[in-house]
Amino acid sequence: MGMRAVRTREFDMTSIASISLSGMNAAQTQLNASAHNIANLATAEFHRQEVVQSAQAGGGVTTSLTRSDVEGPALETDVVTQLQAKNAFLANLAVFKTSDKMAGALFDTTA
Repeated sequence: MGMRAVRTREFDMTSIASISLSGMNAAQTQLNASAHNIANLATAEFHRQEVVQSAQAGGGVTTSLTRSDVEGPALETDVVTQLQAKNAFLANLAVFKTSDKMAGALFDTTA
């Protein structure tokens, strides 16, 4: 009888943690930028900060700040951005915590 090849999926817990951590950092950058924009609502000739996110090749995201071309506030946009960023942070935190628990359980069973 011949040997049958079995495919297995390997998950790198470090990658999962890194990806979720980059998501938490991106969400924090979004929160900081929107808070900065709201704090400067009454500032004359103010240009809002905007966050640009770019996907990383191995997973995760990087962020950069840009200055809006349009002068003036956008309170509705900034409040919605804060809510989205909060939810994104919490979702990535849940993934991070789960990967940590999974790694701990894996070490417990192999010890």
